[in-house]
Amino acid sequence: MFLDYFALGLLIFVALVLFYGIIAIHDIPYEIAKEREHPHQDAIHYAGWVSLFTLHALWPFLWIWATLWRKERGWGFKQVQDEQILLQTQLTKMEMQLQQLQSELTTLKQQQQQPMNHNNNNTEGNQ
Repeated sequence: MFLDYFALGLLIFVALVLFYGIIAIHDIPYEIAKEREHPHQDAIHYAGWVSLFTLHALWPFLWIWATLWRKERGWGFKQVQDEQILLQTQLTKMEMQLQQLQSELTTLKQQQQQPMNHNNNNTEGNQ
């Protein structure tokens, strides 16, 4: 008789722990969003409850959604835009330097060929 009640108590305890454990796990993305002051934290919280009915199929996506936002940098796109602008200015500067070097090289080649042509004309005239 005692073992029957003990087994029943153990079953109820395990069921309650699993029930509250699943609810606590489903709330992790919401807690992350709340901590990071995510602008969509309510939507993440509601989607977490919906995820309970889909056997947590949405849960990994909620985790990703919650961790993408950072208060100090937002979604991170501004930083990418700033880096793209910096890279574009560096590329433009390098293109200008390349054009300058190409023109200097062309000038040097022309200067080098002029004395050769001048020497060839002198040697032909001496013969």
